[in-house]
Amino acid sequence: MNALSARDGYRLWAPHYATETAVSWLENHAVAALGVATVGRRLLDVGCGTARRLQNAGAAIAVGVDLTPEMLGHASAGHALAAADVLSLPFAAALFDIVWCRLMIGHVRDLAAAYAELSRVCCIGGVVVVSDLCSEAIAAGHRRTFRDSTGALHEVEHFVHTFERHAGAARNVGLELERRQDGVVGPDIRRFYAEAFRLAAYEEQRGMRLVVALSFRKQAA
Repeated sequence: MNALSARDGYRLWAPHYATETAVSWLENHAVAALGVATVGRRLLDVGCGTARRLQNAGAAIAVGVDLTPEMLGHASAGHALAAADVLSLPFAAALFDIVWCRLMIGHVRDLAAAYAELSRVCCIGGVVVVSDLCSEAIAAGHRRTFRDSTGALHEVEHFVHTFERHAGAARNVGLELERRQDGVVGPDIRRFYAEAFRLAAYEEQRGMRLVVALSFRKQAA
């Protein structure tokens, strides 16, 4: 199938995006395991989708941005939201304590430019959290796919960024890697494979790293 751009793909995905997937389940647990506290902090979620991750963050200020207005249209009330591109965030420098960029950066070709913006809006001593599909999962055939309201299967364009590329792009803009947490295919997500009638794939991929979550500390210039 031909991959859709992120904008076009998420426009179609928006009405059903709330459905949990193996990737989103593992990603949530991997990010939680990083131990980056958001309670009482100034939090920006870049690529927030329907802003569901902001609901229980407990942030003093919680802001979400997404490239696709249709995704934001399905967000719950109570948060400041804006349609914006990660490559040109509409915020002053050093405005946030915590910056999330979760399962979105793989849709961006220019990794260096994305990290530059994430770093720019994070304050000194603040933390940038980035998650992505692992490159080995993509090599094994995993794709960002979804079904639209008619049941048709679509793939969203995704670029392969290795851990080394993530770490290098972050380092170049003053972000020091503090922790890495992998989400691994195992019993916790077996049900997702079963629901998709892909238990044979589950057995083949068991133990494989599916998602990676990284936390970076913003250093002084």
